[in-house]
Amino acid sequence: MAKEGKEEEEAMQAAEESDTDTQAQAVVEGSEGEAKEGVKKRKVRKVVRRRKTKKEKEKPLTAAIRLAVENGEVGFGARKGTRSSLLGKAKLFVVASNAPGKVRDEVSRYAAASGIPVITFEGSSIELGSVCGKPFPVSVLSVYDPKSSPIMELIGSK
Repeated sequence: MAKEGKEEEEAMQAAEESDTDTQAQAVVEGSEGEAKEGVKKRKVRKVVRRRKTKKEKEKPLTAAIRLAVENGEVGFGARKGTRSSLLGKAKLFVVASNAPGKVRDEVSRYAAASGIPVITFEGSSIELGSVCGKPFPVSVLSVYDPKSSPIMELIGSK
């Protein structure tokens, strides 16, 4: 009995002394009351989003798109963008820089005929999707009603 108690204490001290980030030794008692060693537990790390520093501030277009998606009325996708440019429903189009040339040409041509401005997003369609909060790529974003977003003011500065 005394030996088992000492072994358990030594195992606990060894576990405390080993300063590993991913694994820690644990002592588990069996059904007979004897100590068993070797069962390892893994510490679970939480994913922490890194905040942007003052130098890495968000671009005004990115912030405006995010606000328009959260508060206003928008549509995602090339087909929906082409359709709404034909009908003249949208107030603005945001096209990703890596959108297919055919899609970009169609949206620009119909938007020019309807008098709707088109902004080219500097990032890829995957980045545009993440700015919009979607888990998929977005090649064309149609803005129908921006509400409180300053995206319409950015048209004049482009």
